[in-house]
Amino acid sequence: MRQEYLHRPTAEATWWAEPDTQVLGGYDLHRPAHGTWLGVTRQGRIAVLTNYREQDASVVEGARSRGLIPNAWLKSDPAVQESTEQFARRMIEHDGVQGVGSFSLCYGFVQDVVTSGRAKAKGLAIISNRTPDVSGVVRLLTGGGETHALSNAAYADRTWPKVLNGEVWTQDAIQASVAANDTRDQLVDRLLAVLRTDTMPRKKENEDWDMYLNQLRHSIFIPAIGRDHLEEHNMPAHEVGDVVKQKAADATSGCYGTQKSIIVLVNTEGRLFYFERTLFDGEARPIPQGHGDRKFEFQIEGW
Repeated sequence: MRQEYLHRPTAEATWWAEPDTQVLGGYDLHRPAHGTWLGVTRQGRIAVLTNYREQDASVVEGARSRGLIPNAWLKSDPAVQESTEQFARRMIEHDGVQGVGSFSLCYGFVQDVVTSGRAKAKGLAIISNRTPDVSGVVRLLTGGGETHALSNAAYADRTWPKVLNGEVWTQDAIQASVAANDTRDQLVDRLLAVLRTDTMPRKKENEDWDMYLNQLRHSIFIPAIGRDHLEEHNMPAHEVGDVVKQKAADATSGCYGTQKSIIVLVNTEGRLFYFERTLFDGEARPIPQGHGDRKFEFQIEGW
């Protein structure tokens, strides 16, 4: 999922332009780096990025875009066949993670997760700005039946209800899908229902805005919040009245919420299915369900 200021310009999922035509995903249009938060490649690479707030708020943003980090993995020359270990060393030991805000990157090859009929899985890796060295890289999905959640906190932080609930509800959805012998589309619908689960406490009267934002840890789905508080972001006057509540002074203010829901599925034959549902347009107006959907399917090379 992408949770972001709803006015932040974002490219829909697509195959990227030369010289990175192997990459599929959306990307940010606000910063020149055009970084991504989630992408895959024809060779089976996958990268998912989340940011998080340290106790020291001064390190939330960095001089370099966090989106450069998943880009570095996804844009790797396919002919070089860089391993997850080599990438971790490149990022950690050669200043690849310096100068950016706090983040976690889950990355690897989907081939190293799908174990049916294949050698023991290497799983996916997680690195962050806290990873001390290559030996500190976390490994996930090295066996069957694992479900893990990663949100806007360090991976080891198990205090977020949305993380704990997300793991349970996702596992329940998959088990129910298997029991019902669902089609792929029915499984996608079950997973979308998990991603739509809104347990966000509503803001109380006179509640401090920064304190209220701490509630983000409770809900998988974040409804568009801030519509009634845009005057706090130095909004200019607008002759259309309430329409101003849909707008913002800049790309990183105004309404905030779940902007996109994304599901990536891979079967045991190496077919990858990528589904993206965009929930709001560039003016923070809701998109009717299904009208913002994009679907891609391809065979992973060399499977």
